Amino acid sequence: MSQSALIRRQHILPLCLVLPVLFLILGVLSGSQSLNWLLEADAGQTILLHIRLPRVLMAFLIGAALAWAGVLIQGVVRNPLADPGLIGVSGGAAVAAAVFVVISSTMPLPLWLQPAMAFFGGMFALMVVMRMGLSGASMHAMSFLVLAGIAINVLAHALIGLLSYMASDSALRQITFWSLGSLSGANWYWISALAGVLVAALLYWPKRLRQLDALLLGEVEARSLGVSVTQMQWRAVIWVALMVAIAVSASGVIGFVGLISPHIARLLTGAAHQRVLPLAVVIGGCLLVAADALARTIVAPAEMPIGIVTTLLGAPVFISLLLREKRRLSW
Repeated sequence: MSQSALIRRQHILPLCLVLPVLFLILGVLSGSQSLNWLLEADAGQTILLHIRLPRVLMAFLIGAALAWAGVLIQGVVRNPLADPGLIGVSGGAAVAAAVFVVISSTMPLPLWLQPAMAFFGGMFALMVVMRMGLSGASMHAMSFLVLAGIAINVLAHALIGLLSYMASDSALRQITFWSLGSLSGANWYWISALAGVLVAALLYWPKRLRQLDALLLGEVEARSLGVSVTQMQWRAVIWVALMVAIAVSASGVIGFVGLISPHIARLLTGAAHQRVLPLAVVIGGCLLVAADALARTIVAPAEMPIGIVTTLLGAPVFISLLLREKRRLSW
């Protein structure tokens, strides 16, 4: 291991501790009003504590959940291009959430049913993609996976369009919210749900990260090391669907965070999941906080949908990864 790599890894823990604090402060203070007004005026304190703080916290938690889902799905399918949005999980969850919106506009439904439906929609989409994408030859598994994800996303967009055509005016506005992504509906309910899922994942996954490392060697090698590959894939599918379902229910479809964050983390610390996962989670949360601050200020006093911002930032990264993978395969 090179000296520069050792130095980078020594700074991982300080980064994980300092970056969230800095970006949360940045997100809370970003806006058209001055800091003095926010701290001194009664209206400013109300905006700070009841609007900006919940929004920034929810942005960080959603980014962390999407990054965690990205690490899991990339580790299970051994594909650096895998992302919950690219491979159709977000689309499947959004379709189920849109179905909830349409039905709830005509009859009362409990709020907890929305993330439950989004969970099953995301899990179904992910299982279909894995079935289609991983059934091809191993050397072409990446191409099959991306193409399967594109197919599911196209179908999801068509179904959302159909639901939009059938929806009432109020339901149509909510479906548009899911499609573009927004944090304007931030509240403590979703913050609690996201925090609960992340805490449960924190208790569940650390002891199983070495099994994900073994999967990077290939399924045959992982089985020889005692890893139940099928069981690990199902665990990852369930957790990815759960995290994406909560995120989509809270903010709509936000793409590329689950792709960019693990990629940056691997560049900084290597491929071992015990180092990649915490750093990717922190980077994902910070990226979404920064994207939300940009969305609130770039067209102020209006607000740009955060899904547009993350797509504009993530698409060039995805293209660069595609080109790099193409060069690697050509060798």
